[in-house]
Amino acid sequence: MELWCEDEARLGLQPVARRVWARQGHRPTRSGRPRYQSLYVYGFAQPTTGRNLCLFLPKANAEWMGQALAEFARWADPERKKVLLVLVDNAGWHTAKDLAVPANVRLYRLPPCTPELQPAEHLWPLLREGLANHDFDHLVALGAKLRRRCNWLADHPETVQGTVGFHWAVNL
Repeated sequence: MELWCEDEARLGLQPVARRVWARQGHRPTRSGRPRYQSLYVYGFAQPTTGRNLCLFLPKANAEWMGQALAEFARWADPERKKVLLVLVDNAGWHTAKDLAVPANVRLYRLPPCTPELQPAEHLWPLLREGLANHDFDHLVALGAKLRRRCNWLADHPETVQGTVGFHWAVNL
């Protein structure tokens, strides 16, 4: 049995602003254009090792969650010999009756209104930091930048483990 955590985040064309250095007397420039297109990132992480998988999907609903779980199960356990226990919150698509859950995946729902218990919540600052102070004209450019950041996180599981490795999840 392996413990994993999963969460979704909506990332869009609205810029992620951070403080930046600028020469004295000069103001840094940034885009202020409001744009409302977005995509959803489904993030899976293993608290004990930091292994992680990010999937980009157009919506967050039971149908797309089922597809994300199927892809995750193929990736995490290709031989289907393990039971994958996945911590999820109580979003509607996690509790939907028509959610297709693979046979080797068990969903464990955390108590309502407790995002502080969800280790996967801490993936999003790692992702957003890669987007800080960048302006994107379309979702393709945003997706490409996110893909590079997700690939970097996948190659550096120690960074992810340091963020999602809650003591209670690691010492089970």
